Amino acid sequence: MRLSEDIEIDSPPSFELGNRVRVKKLIRNDGTFPGKDRGEILAQAGDIGFIASIGTYLQRSYVYSVHFLESNKVVGCLGRELELAEDPSPLIEPDLD
Repeated sequence: MRLSEDIEIDSPPSFELGNRVRVKKLIRNDGTFPGKDRGEILAQAGDIGFIASIGTYLQRSYVYSVHFLESNKVVGCLGRELELAEDPSPLIEPDLD
């Protein structure tokens, strides 16, 4: 895994708990997913999941734990590997009258 030189955690996370997200690229086990071989596919591009928790990696980057309901896996993903799967709806609907 190659990290950018930017320190991402100097800014707020790109995603929030409960956000519905889509994986932008194939995610393989880097050796940190228990019970799976290194290199084994954990998520395919286009898979949809929900942000279950947000952690950090090397005090530089956010790591988003994404729960993929179809496979029932929780996989750690970097922000650049994810995109929102839907537009976030406002908590309060605007009054159009």
